[in-house]
Amino acid sequence: MKYISTRGNALAKTFTEILLGGLAPDGGLYLPEEYPQVTRAELDAWRKLSYADLAFAVLSKFADDIPANDLKRIVNKTYTPAVYCNTRTGSDARDITPLRTLEPGLHILELSNGPTLAFKDMAMQLLGNLFEYALGRQRDELNILGATSGDTGSSAEYAMRGKRGIRVFMLSPLGKMSRFQTAQMFSLQDPNIFNIAIRGVFDNAQDIVKAVSNDHTFKAKHKIGTVNSINWARVSAQIVYYFKGYFAATKSNDEQVAFSVPSGNFGNICAGHIARMMGLPIGQLILATNENDVLDEFFRTGVYRPRSSDHTYHTSSPSMDISKASNFERFIFDLAGRDAARVREFWSRVDAGGAFDIKGTPYWDEVPHFRFVSGKSCHADRIKTIRELWEEYGVMIDTHTADGLKVGLEQRRPSLPLICLETAQPAKFEETIREALGREPERPAAMEGIENLPQRVVVMVADVHAVKDFITQHAAG
Repeated sequence: MKYISTRGNALAKTFTEILLGGLAPDGGLYLPEEYPQVTRAELDAWRKLSYADLAFAVLSKFADDIPANDLKRIVNKTYTPAVYCNTRTGSDARDITPLRTLEPGLHILELSNGPTLAFKDMAMQLLGNLFEYALGRQRDELNILGATSGDTGSSAEYAMRGKRGIRVFMLSPLGKMSRFQTAQMFSLQDPNIFNIAIRGVFDNAQDIVKAVSNDHTFKAKHKIGTVNSINWARVSAQIVYYFKGYFAATKSNDEQVAFSVPSGNFGNICAGHIARMMGLPIGQLILATNENDVLDEFFRTGVYRPRSSDHTYHTSSPSMDISKASNFERFIFDLAGRDAARVREFWSRVDAGGAFDIKGTPYWDEVPHFRFVSGKSCHADRIKTIRELWEEYGVMIDTHTADGLKVGLEQRRPSLPLICLETAQPAKFEETIREALGREPERPAAMEGIENLPQRVVVMVADVHAVKDFITQHAAG
């Protein structure tokens, strides 16, 4: 399988050729030349598989340049109960992603049983093992540059800590994450982990990552790679749990379901879009935003209007405090019939600080065919949803999952079972849980008192040159 850029001016490459990078050389994002199709016979066979075996089956369609025995070994090393050791009662750690049924037709897919209690671990643990494999074969080193609004950073750092030949430089917005999220990252003492807190918001950090990625000379000299969801391997890994969730919530492959997905950077729901394009029977993809509702605005009005850092709100679901959705370009590429010239036209406006509007164009008429609907949740909504779920079902959820559940219940078609994708465990957002329930969320024993550990972090202004200088001083290789 070959991968092409959404902007059309980059050579087609294989999975391993794009694995260690991020943006394509032309500034676009990589996607398969064609989405692999899953037959009914394959769906029937996959329904019986363990998570690791399902991951191998799905990823084999995307990473066909990795020898099957090697890929099998990598996924078996990644998706084990030892890595996703479920600390919560009522579900089996062997499931990796247990489905919690609240009532018939209403489910939460647990994706937060990994080492950092966030769904990002589902892909990041695989990415760490893939990176180590690829670098070992090439006898090379890699400097990973990433940006996080909360969970990507800790998931990446826990996946890459101690990995030979890898250093991680993770940017985050100063003071904009929860105390728990901040402590997870900054308390790591591994010498290959570097935390950089940027004075600004997530989009400032993300812009720096993109600017470095677009400086091809610097990127090549310092062997810069990325773990943000612009990295295709992360998206492909996330496709797996859509299949697993579908099989867990249905009895036959004749049924359709709705997935509700909290979304800021469009990476998680982009994986659902691709799973549907592959043939998974998804009747609805429900996109939930918080107060930073750029994506909801698009699906309601046809206008994609990223906002400045001054107009990006700091909310109680901070991992979604994003106003420039990097992965959205992948969806627009498909919506535009894979017309790279049109994508370049749209993003020339976005990159210049503007917007684009597809209302009144044939593209807008095509949006319903992709099964997307959307909605918005605010602080009062998530407090109400957390409280109601606890009172009715005895289930505690985090703030982002609450956004997904609130919008999912509003937008679902009554005939479809609803699967809400869990984002994180509530322990990561204690302040809001206390406000909603008047009690502390449980946390794994290993993470008790994590906020009191010594922290390692460098604070910088949002300046790409300052970040480059820091990388130059501390890079591997």
